[in-house]
Amino acid sequence: MARACRLLSAPGAACYGALMAKILVVGSGAREHALAVALAGHDILTAPGNAGTLSVGRNADVAATDVPGLVALAERERVDLVVVGPELPLTLGLVDALEARGIAAFGPSKRAAELEGSKVFMKRFAKRHGIPTAAFEVFDDPAEAKAFIRREARPLVVKADGLCAGKGVVVATSVDEAVAAVDRMMVDRAFGDAGARVVIEDLLPGEEASFHVVTDGTRAVALVPAQDHKRLSDGDRGPNTGGMGAYAPAPVVTPEVARRVMDEIVAPTLAGMRAEGAPLRGALFAGLMIEDGTPRLLEFNVRFGDPETSVLVPMLDGDWHALLSGAARGDLSQVHVGTRNGACLAVVLAAAGYPASPRTGDVISGLPSALADGTFVFHAGTARSGDAVVTAGGRVLAVGARATDLAAARALAYEVVSQISFDGAQHRTDIGHRALG
Repeated sequence: MARACRLLSAPGAACYGALMAKILVVGSGAREHALAVALAGHDILTAPGNAGTLSVGRNADVAATDVPGLVALAERERVDLVVVGPELPLTLGLVDALEARGIAAFGPSKRAAELEGSKVFMKRFAKRHGIPTAAFEVFDDPAEAKAFIRREARPLVVKADGLCAGKGVVVATSVDEAVAAVDRMMVDRAFGDAGARVVIEDLLPGEEASFHVVTDGTRAVALVPAQDHKRLSDGDRGPNTGGMGAYAPAPVVTPEVARRVMDEIVAPTLAGMRAEGAPLRGALFAGLMIEDGTPRLLEFNVRFGDPETSVLVPMLDGDWHALLSGAARGDLSQVHVGTRNGACLAVVLAAAGYPASPRTGDVISGLPSALADGTFVFHAGTARSGDAVVTAGGRVLAVGARATDLAAARALAYEVVSQISFDGAQHRTDIGHRALG
């Protein structure tokens, strides 16, 4: 494992020698590769993993949604900790199933995961507990939803209730656009049962930011605030995606804003979940809209963001294993972490046809055999085909750097991006533009 730390040269990675634990990381994206690197030095198994996670440890051919298979794998391998990356296995009850067999797992219970699994639950929870968020209405009848839109005749946000891999939100600037979103979700069932109900909410003004904490259900450790870029193309144009890049820290989250987020959003959420009998342990990711120093909640995720994790990992100053295992075991009282100096930026390279119909199987050229200090390449949709690494998903790589400031990090990141190529590759050239202009 020490060899993996040296080869990856990834900021945030640490080798722990005699403190080695056996850790199963669940997922196959850049988030999971970044977490595996953060935990390097331990015995890392990733399921199902990608071509990059093979450089950190071993991969197991078990799908992230195969709850019985993952439990059996964890038991067979005698793992000390399971770190669950994606949201779907959380909503399927993977953590509950693992804990029932006495296996420590980083992530929330199925009940607590409803904060992300249902937009309706999340909005009503926020209203019950006085958490600042946009005014909203819930509809399970498309005709009533469209009548509301026509009556309001103003910009609105239409959200499918269930999980849609980051694609179930439409920011509609016109009545026609909002009506079309309702038809797509509720009538055409583009997202299946996830679109059977919709939330229609006010369009909040301001600037978005991503605020992550790691929590043991009572205590919360705040990570560096970040900002991602959802639209496919430069200038925040084109279709929504799972995220085309991220940077940290986000200047819009000042120390005072961060304090307000902890006091007005994070604390009442943790207290509310405890009061409702579903204490939340793991990661809590608040998507925020900030206007004139006032934060309001857009949505909750109950796992680390992707691509945000690619910049969270290099910016954390501390022991990732202690942080994640402390949360999993319900006690962060002895865990002390901080934020590294400087800034970090990551650029996503996406496949041809992404996000509508990504192409797979294209050979990736120019992957660096050795990385310069501060730079990193986290794999997402990649696989091995003989001696080649090929595209295997929509978002293929997260390429970035940590440096003394954001401008330097961006320059280093794009220098590495320029070395990598595959047919039809797409990436934005303006990651960090809100902070750098």
